[in-house]
Amino acid sequence: MSIAIRQPHSKRETMTIKNTLLGLFSFCFILLSGQSQNYESLDEELAEISKIGLLKGFGVAVVSSDGTLFAKGYGHSDVEKNIPYTEHSIQNIGSVSKTLIGIALMKAQEMGKLKLDDPINKHLDFEVVNPYHPEQRILIRHLATHTSTILDTDLYDKKAYYVLNEEDLKLEIVQDIGEELQTLTTKVSMADYLKNFLAKDGIWYKKKNFSKKNPGKKYEYSNVAATLAAYVLEKATGVPYDEFTANHILEPLKMTTSGWSFDTIDAAKHTKLYVQSGEEIPRYALVTYPDGGLLTNLYDFSTYLNELMKGYFGEGTLLSEASYKELFTEQLPQQKVPKNPNSYDEEFNSGIFMGFTPIGLVGHSGGDPGISTFMFFDPELKLGHIIMVNTALTGESVEKQLIPIFKAVNKNLKE
Repeated sequence: MSIAIRQPHSKRETMTIKNTLLGLFSFCFILLSGQSQNYESLDEELAEISKIGLLKGFGVAVVSSDGTLFAKGYGHSDVEKNIPYTEHSIQNIGSVSKTLIGIALMKAQEMGKLKLDDPINKHLDFEVVNPYHPEQRILIRHLATHTSTILDTDLYDKKAYYVLNEEDLKLEIVQDIGEELQTLTTKVSMADYLKNFLAKDGIWYKKKNFSKKNPGKKYEYSNVAATLAAYVLEKATGVPYDEFTANHILEPLKMTTSGWSFDTIDAAKHTKLYVQSGEEIPRYALVTYPDGGLLTNLYDFSTYLNELMKGYFGEGTLLSEASYKELFTEQLPQQKVPKNPNSYDEEFNSGIFMGFTPIGLVGHSGGDPGISTFMFFDPELKLGHIIMVNTALTGESVEKQLIPIFKAVNKNLKE
C-alpha cells in the first residue's frame, strides 16, 4: 500500500488516496445500530493507537441527529511544545468545506437571490463559456454537482496556495509539499484568479481548462468550479462569501471558533501541520478558500454534522425542509453498485456539493498539505463520524494508524 505525502485536493489527486482507502468506511458503518456504545473503550483504544506516533495529532467524533455523542483529540497539536491535540484544536479541513457552499447556495435561493438552474453568466461580471460548446449554458447546478466541464488542470496547484510568511518559502520541506506556493505579494484575489482562469481574455485561459463534454453530462470533480459557485453567490447576493457563510451558517450554529482566515480565529489554537517525519509544514491559505479553506475544530464541526443530519431528517434549522431535500437529492443518473458493496466512493453520486457512496453514506472527505478530514453519516443508522488528522498521509501511516482508527471506531460502536 502506498500513498504519496502530497494530499488530495483535486479529483486527480483524491483518487490516489481513495484507491488506498477502498472499503475503510465499511469498518466504520457496518454495525452502528446501537446508541449505547462503549465510548470509554473507544477512548482507550484510540489513545493506544495515537502512541504509534506516525500521525502527530488527530481527532475523532461520533455524532447523531440528537447531538455529539463522543469527541476527543489525541497526540499533539504542537509536538515541540508538547501541546496536545484536543477537540478544540483548529485546523483547515480541505474539501469538506465545499459542503458549506451547498448550504449557502440553498440559502441564497430561499432568499430569492438566485436559482440553481440560473445560467452562471446571469450573475457573473465576466463571461464563462465552454469553448467546445459555446451554445451550451453552464448552470449553477452544474457547478454544484461537478458537471460544469470546468477542469482544475495543473494551474490549480500552481496558483491556489500561498504562505503567510514569505520566509517559509526558503524551507526545504516546501519542495516536498506538492503545491507551488505563492506569497502574500504574488497571490491574486479570488475574483482575479477566476477571471484569469476562465474568462477568454484571462492570462491563464486555455481551452484545456474545460472538458470537451457537454455541460451537465459528466461528473468531473473541480475545485475551480466550486470556487466559481461561491463567487456566483457573492455577485448574486452582494455579500462576500466568507461574510455570507458566517451570517447564515457559522453564527446560527454558534461555531464561534471557526472561520475562513487566520484573522477570524484564535490562531494560537491552530494545530501545527506535519509530514510523517515530524517536520512542520509552513502555515498556508488558499486563494480559492471556499473550496477547501474552512478553519474549524472537532467541537464546532460536530455541531455542523449534527445540523446536516437533522436537515436530512427534516428537522434542520439553517434551511427549510424543501431546501434540505434538494441539497440531499441525488442529482446524477443512477449507477450500478460495484460488486463490492462496501467500496468507499463519495463521487458515486452527488447532491448539492454533497457526496453519496455506493453503500448509501452521505458526506465528504478532504485533503490538503498536512491534513485529512472525513465527515460522513449513515441515514439508515442515524449515526455519523468525523476524523481530522494534522499529518500528511503515507502508506505506512494509513496501514499502521489510520486503518486501526477506523477499526477501533467500528469495534467499539457495535458492542
